[in-house]
Amino acid sequence: MKRKFTASVQKEADWYVAQCLEVDVASQGESQQEALKNLKEALELHFEQPTASVVPLIESIEVDISAA
Repeated sequence: MKRKFTASVQKEADWYVAQCLEVDVASQGESQQEALKNLKEALELHFEQPTASVVPLIESIEVDISAA
């Protein structure tokens, strides 16, 4: 699925900073094009489905709760 986002690009010292206006994701690059390319990659990673690298052990525990 493709979705369009709006990016703001500004020069900060020697770097260009690209920030997505809809999602709190930003990236940088040495050129405006590189900053936008890096922002695209950062957004793709942001929306990627998480996958567990280690399967957690799930246990049930019993706890006594005293009435206050």
